[in-house]
Amino acid sequence: MTKVAVISTKDRVYGVNKSLELLGINPVKDKNVIFKPNFNTADPFPASSSMETVKHFIIKLKEMGAKTIIVAERSGPAKTAETFKKKGLFELAKELDFKIVDLTDIPDEEYVIKNPEGCHWKGGFQFAKIYDEAECIIETCCLKTHMYGGHFTLSLKNAVGLVHKKNMSELHSSKYQRKMIAEINAVYKPDLVIMDGLVAFVDGGPMEGTRKEANVFVAGTDKIAIDAVGVAILRILGTTLEVSKGSIFDQDQIKRAVKLGVGITSPNEVEFICDSKDAEKLVEQIKEKLAE
Repeated sequence: MTKVAVISTKDRVYGVNKSLELLGINPVKDKNVIFKPNFNTADPFPASSSMETVKHFIIKLKEMGAKTIIVAERSGPAKTAETFKKKGLFELAKELDFKIVDLTDIPDEEYVIKNPEGCHWKGGFQFAKIYDEAECIIETCCLKTHMYGGHFTLSLKNAVGLVHKKNMSELHSSKYQRKMIAEINAVYKPDLVIMDGLVAFVDGGPMEGTRKEANVFVAGTDKIAIDAVGVAILRILGTTLEVSKGSIFDQDQIKRAVKLGVGITSPNEVEFICDSKDAEKLVEQIKEKLAE
């Protein structure tokens, strides 16, 4: 079983705080933390992570006793340094005293080849060594669809930013794109993931799409569980045919991740924890979608 916290809120500070409170874990105390946001581009949330969420999340990690924090990310197609600048990350780093690593500005030697069993990447993929060797990994992702072949971009797809930009042409041109996304997640395991779902893209994405208020935070340690819940919420909101059809656990990203042992194998392995009656009502709807 894995715990998934579902928080009904319009307040990001409350969402981060309550996520950590409900899960009742502290994976960062006395550890060097690598923090992964969703900075694919600098487009407004939910195209990229809300800086309010990023800021308060980092504040909480410090309060929880993190020894050091490094935000390490690669944007694309936007230039990473420009994305960081537009998002205000450099100013935030000065304010909160954390380091930044631009994964497009490190030598090839700082990547390691990964080739999971049955990998659909030709010869494997180059994975950032800073994540491969990390003592503790914390992630935050958004709730949105993906119009370029991923179908949805939640916590599993957030891992694409950890792969060398040289590998992106292969990923984006492959008919196995969704399986390849799952395969990245087979080579590392985050210690905590919080999804900021205050607003979702229910079509389009990742940079632009139809926006709908979801007013939810979802948190846990299992990326399959997080994405299964995220897909269920997209279905509740009304989303694309690709995201809506079939069983959630038959979605390519999730199905391949299950086969690779990334996390849970069925919705029966999720223990939901809620903050309110509204969250409990949403969880009942989520369970219905997971059972379809």
